[in-house]
Amino acid sequence: MLDLAKISDLFAQRKTGHALPQALYNDPDVFEFDLLAIYGQSWLLLGLECELPKAGATLAMNIGPWPIVVVRGRDGTLRAFHNSCRHRGAQICKTGHGSSPRLVCPYHKWTYELTGELVSAPRMAEDFEMNDHGLTPIAIEVLEGAVHICLSDNPPAFDEYRAKAGPLMAPHDFANAKLAHESVLVEMANWKLVMENARECYHCLTGHPELSASFPTGTTAYFDYDDKAALEAYNQKMEAMGLPVGPVEGDWWQAMRFPLNPGFVTMSADGKPLVAKTMGRVGDGDVGTMRWALEPHSFCHTLGDFTFIFSALPVAPNETHVVAKWYVSKDAVEGVDYTAEGLSDIWNKTNIQDRDLAENNQKGVNSIGYKPGPYSPEAEVLVLRIIDWYCAKAKAYIDANS
Repeated sequence: MLDLAKISDLFAQRKTGHALPQALYNDPDVFEFDLLAIYGQSWLLLGLECELPKAGATLAMNIGPWPIVVVRGRDGTLRAFHNSCRHRGAQICKTGHGSSPRLVCPYHKWTYELTGELVSAPRMAEDFEMNDHGLTPIAIEVLEGAVHICLSDNPPAFDEYRAKAGPLMAPHDFANAKLAHESVLVEMANWKLVMENARECYHCLTGHPELSASFPTGTTAYFDYDDKAALEAYNQKMEAMGLPVGPVEGDWWQAMRFPLNPGFVTMSADGKPLVAKTMGRVGDGDVGTMRWALEPHSFCHTLGDFTFIFSALPVAPNETHVVAKWYVSKDAVEGVDYTAEGLSDIWNKTNIQDRDLAENNQKGVNSIGYKPGPYSPEAEVLVLRIIDWYCAKAKAYIDANS
């Protein structure tokens, strides 16, 4: 059983505006706490609904040690369940994408309808009640084609996120996209160090030469630009195209559209599109990027030609799996309109560079000489945001369970 008093003391040691005490980055008890209090209580972005194109399509994955599955029903509705048979708990669907007219446990062939009801349980007693043994549901929300789940019985409110971020997502027509490429990168670092690195570009000029060609690394705070005239011209162009700019934000999410560096239509080496067909209602595709992000685990970039989703999933105190997904218009043909290698090149290089930075960060944090330093108020605004959010979320969980 978790010692919440011990964990509460660790949070009390954190100095405002500073990084976390060492144990919050490497202690096994803190990792277990993070799973329950943070990942177990938050909305998590799994991907886009185009990954489940027809009835019976499944997407199975782990949130920490917990297997979950999303399935599209015959009525077209997406539903999420704990991927655990109600007989003896075996995992039902294999990890990854799949398809089946019903969900069948590989152990003893208990069979579930796509809506979760148990429809077959061989050799059970005569008084066995099938209706009492359906799959355990998980809260799910689909926002403009983006699929979110929450493992808590009392999920955070979703309405504000839907109302404010939805209009920025809608023009990109996620429901009519397709998954073009996916990768999983193992990073030997705590999930918070992975996400702190992902929430700032303080390191980008030296750490990401390929990404920095297109990405505005010189902005301050939350993408504030020195060239106000150029930004105003961009905003007016977006307004004329019917593309909301923002920024909009809530407790656990942010969304904003902003321009790339001059001469860059997309995040590519030369600024030219990586996909011949645009994605959604974006004119010629020269629309900068729409970045949206969720605490605790993700950030996304939607450009005129593709969408990129980054998700950090905790595995162990010093291990995180980064799931990266690239989406394009469903009409784009691989080998004709794009190549998976070309599409993923910049972000693959960036993710590998970030892995090395996060792993090196973890080594230093583990040092007997580690002392938490202050965040830059100009370059690490979003790092401070996620860490402050994490501390507040942790305190709320401790208070509710003490």
